Amino acid sequence: MQHNMRVIEIKNQEQARAELTKIKCDPGGVAIMSNKAVYKTIKVENVLSKAALILKQTFLSKGGEASVSRGAADFSDQYTDVFLSGSLKHFKQSIPQLKVQPWGLKKLAEELEAVIAASEKFPQRTYELGKHRLAITPEKTLVMGILNFTPDSFSDGGKFNNIDAALKHTEQMIKEGADIIDIGAESTRPYGSEKISAQEELDRLMPVLEKVLTVASVPVSIDTYKSSVAREALKAGAHIINDIWGLQFDPEMAKVVAEYGVPVVIMHNQEGTTYQRDIMAHVLEFLRHSIEIGESAGISAANLIVDPGIGFGKTPSDNLVMLARLEELKSLGCPVLLGTSRKRFIGDILNTLPSERVEGTGATVALGIMKGANIVRVHDVQAIARIARMTDAIINAKYK
Repeated sequence: MQHNMRVIEIKNQEQARAELTKIKCDPGGVAIMSNKAVYKTIKVENVLSKAALILKQTFLSKGGEASVSRGAADFSDQYTDVFLSGSLKHFKQSIPQLKVQPWGLKKLAEELEAVIAASEKFPQRTYELGKHRLAITPEKTLVMGILNFTPDSFSDGGKFNNIDAALKHTEQMIKEGADIIDIGAESTRPYGSEKISAQEELDRLMPVLEKVLTVASVPVSIDTYKSSVAREALKAGAHIINDIWGLQFDPEMAKVVAEYGVPVVIMHNQEGTTYQRDIMAHVLEFLRHSIEIGESAGISAANLIVDPGIGFGKTPSDNLVMLARLEELKSLGCPVLLGTSRKRFIGDILNTLPSERVEGTGATVALGIMKGANIVRVHDVQAIARIARMTDAIINAKYK
């Protein structure tokens, strides 16, 4: 073909500016066109129909596209979801006008503004954790190595359930590239695990935690949903809490995390695998509630890390949908942790045992990083750290 045409997917203004500069566009033109080159589609849920009609007309008047339910037009539907599609220019022109409108549109406009900002801005963080510094940057995906100090882990069957083995495994994972060590003293696999008391969890955890803290050259995270366990672990010197119930199981957990001022991973979870509507809508709603709980308790927004909860309260097909749509979590404005390592849905697809799921885990990690994961929680550190480094290199070379 004479003109060597191709479709370019523009994801953010930084990329738009880079592409416009390549064609030697005038700097003034770059500033103007970068807003027009980035196209976004945003779904807005549960809008009062009379407000939705104003929203639609405002957006259409700026050149964007908007869709509402059929029943919103004649008010047979009291509420409607709204689909907004347009360039950043369309959104930026509409938002100020929406802020002066009634029926909750001011709050809606502020949420639109926040979601757009989150989608455009990388959730960069620098954590000072005792003697350790942990940075979340676009250049490097962090690797969280899993240390199961339990007799009934699904993946390693208690292989590291003594202190000497646990310490050797910790040192090996750090040597292989782990940026964080995550210790769990209660198996939380979503099928077949037995709940234990906080005291039993502490009896298992504290001896190994104290030893790991003396040898670990990286921050140590504690996988627990019990506030009393979290408090004792943080008092002993742990650096991060990883809560599989997203601050929603134990009402004291958020207070403990806030008191110690540490990062916390808030994961989506639920009993059962039934969802009344779109699964991602449920997951985002749950995580937004967890964020509200955390911030209300005094946890800094910068200390909140979200996890979609792959394998928890989800069918194998749900897990695949979550991975395919992982980038939607960027709307929350928080770093994203992805935990797919050796999970059953991988075994179902590949017909493999947990110890044989490295390649399947690697595929999910590479895709997850491409879709916005900032931390990956894994068993097979060396292989996955290499996959993460290679994926990071590809992503960071994209706009050069």
